[in-house]
Amino acid sequence: MRKESNSQTTHDKRTIAVYKKAIDKSNISGGKTSSTSTGNLSYDTLRNGVFCSEIAEPLPNFVQADCETIQRGKNNNYIVMGRDRPKSRNSGYGGKGDTQASMIDMVVGRMASNPMDDVYVDPDFETDAARIYISQKSDIDEYFGIAEGSGNAKTKSAIAIKADALRFISREGIKLVTGTDKKNSQGIDIASAKFGVDIIANNTTSGLQPMVKGDNLVKGIKNLTKHVMKLNGIVEGLLIEQDKLNKEIKDHWHVSAAAGIRTSSSPTLKLTAPITIKRHFSKTKVSLRTNRTNLENFQKNYLSQSGADYINSRYNKVN
Repeated sequence: MRKESNSQTTHDKRTIAVYKKAIDKSNISGGKTSSTSTGNLSYDTLRNGVFCSEIAEPLPNFVQADCETIQRGKNNNYIVMGRDRPKSRNSGYGGKGDTQASMIDMVVGRMASNPMDDVYVDPDFETDAARIYISQKSDIDEYFGIAEGSGNAKTKSAIAIKADALRFISREGIKLVTGTDKKNSQGIDIASAKFGVDIIANNTTSGLQPMVKGDNLVKGIKNLTKHVMKLNGIVEGLLIEQDKLNKEIKDHWHVSAAAGIRTSSSPTLKLTAPITIKRHFSKTKVSLRTNRTNLENFQKNYLSQSGADYINSRYNKVN
């Protein structure tokens, strides 16, 4: 018989040691143990869970509300059909007496790793091992203690799935789709509202930011590169023109008729300098202004929420 599991799981470079008995009957009632014994050791062994035979284990009792219909298995598993309640019978919209608050709660492992016989329990969205909760009217984020993100769902139909590990498996594709209908389940017009998807790690909104739209980001960086290359050409043109003037200044000469009399200006410098000044104004300065406008338009188009090619998602966020 396995006494203890001493396995290790690795997550994000952190090693978590797991110590849990594979078979734990510490909270089982004595009467239940004796009722499973027939006196035939070999037969009792076969009834001890091996080959999925019946097994004696601690099972808490569920507190059933008057409106609830229950399908209960033999191994702490339930399908409860009633009205919305995340805890005791006075909780949720069922507890408030609301209409249109239908609920189906599928649960395995009430009290999770520490179940007990002879105790009565309500739904516990924190400690129960795994559940699928379907409600026609609920405050689902509040029930499960989910960080707010882009907003908490209030008085909404909802489906919540919770377990130690969730796996959504598709052989071809998975789509997360929002905003498909013009009205929600409460009959409220939501046609003009926009809803997105928040991927919230560790149940904290710290660092929650819009997801980047990859195609727009690539397009934006290409355009930015183009503008920078144009700026490089503008500056290169400026250097060429300035170099001409600098050469004339370096090699210029003067003619003087007599000492003490002001010398004449350099003929070549007098010819070249105005041309350089004119080109700086008509070409380089105009090009710089155009480039500045291009960069401003780039910022508006790709880095502003109102831009046609905004690189961030306006609806979906991730941390």
